[in-house]
Amino acid sequence: MERFSFMLTAAALVAPVALAAPAEDGGYGPTTGFGNLAYPFTDAATNFAFAAFVAFLLIAISMGALKAITSALDGRADEIKRQLNESRQLREEAAAALADAERKQKEADQAADEMIKQAKADAKMMVEQARKDLAEKVARREAQAEARIARAEAEATNDVRRAAANAATRASKDIVANSPQRSDLFTKALSDIEKALN
Repeated sequence: MERFSFMLTAAALVAPVALAAPAEDGGYGPTTGFGNLAYPFTDAATNFAFAAFVAFLLIAISMGALKAITSALDGRADEIKRQLNESRQLREEAAAALADAERKQKEADQAADEMIKQAKADAKMMVEQARKDLAEKVARREAQAEARIARAEAEATNDVRRAAANAATRASKDIVANSPQRSDLFTKALSDIEKALN
């Protein structure tokens, strides 16, 4: 309140000089010298206007205008602080969201790299397994073919032996049937068989 009183007193001393009209405009007082500075203090209209202004200020202060103005300014300052805090909080949240997005992007890139590596490894393993399976299948087919060939060879050999035995048997029959010594040949053949069995 003391500071306000001091400001009011200073305003009372300075206001007449500031509010005074120049002598050239209104034709009041002398146009040069000290009288030009002192004239506002002696002018009744200026003094009346100043007194009315001071009365208005005193009435406004007594009705709480100063308190209303200071409270409004304090409220505005608090609102600005609140907005600044909200802005700071939003900036921090945005920075955290950006960091989280960057972290998730990095994790997604790593996961994609891992998936690509895994897919390449799986493809390589599948190719190797397919080659192995194909080699085993070819080996089985070759073994089956060789077994069939061996069976066919054995069957052909047996067929040739049977045919040779049949031909020899028929030739022997013909020889024995047409030979005058057939009983001797029969006896000789029986003795050869007994020797072979013993």
